[in-house]
Amino acid sequence: MNYAVLVGRILFSMVFIVNGLMGHFGNLEQMAQYAGMKGVPVPQLAVIVSGLMLVLGGLSILLGVYIRIGALLLVAFLVPTALIMHNFWTLDDAMAQMNDMAHFMKDLALAGAAFLVWYLDRKAGPFPLSIGSRSKTASE
Repeated sequence: MNYAVLVGRILFSMVFIVNGLMGHFGNLEQMAQYAGMKGVPVPQLAVIVSGLMLVLGGLSILLGVYIRIGALLLVAFLVPTALIMHNFWTLDDAMAQMNDMAHFMKDLALAGAAFLVWYLDRKAGPFPLSIGSRSKTASE
C-alpha cells in the first residue's frame, strides 16, 4: 500500500512541477502575454509567483515535506486560475468555450485532489515513504 501512495504522489506532483518549470518558467514571456490578455495585473510577476507555487507545491507533495502547505499552495493557485484564466462563460466562440470549460473543470478537479491531500495529511499524519515519515516500510 505504501508504494501505491508513493506512485500516486509522484504522478500527482509531476503535473505541477513540469507545468511550473516548463510552462511558467520555460515560456515566461508567452505566459505573461497570455496572463496580460486575460487582465492579470503585473502579468510577468504573476507568472513567476504562480510558477513558484506550482513547483514548491509539487515538490512538497513529491518529497512528503510540508505537504499541507504545498497542497494549499496548489489550491491557492488552481481556484483563481480556473476563475480568471478559464472563464469560459465569457466567451462567444463555442470551440473556445468548450476548451476553456475543460481547463476550468480540470483545475477544479486538481484543486479538489490537492485539498484531499491536505486533509489526509492533516488527519492521518505524514504519508508513507515521505521524508520525515514515521513509517518507511513497504508493508502497509
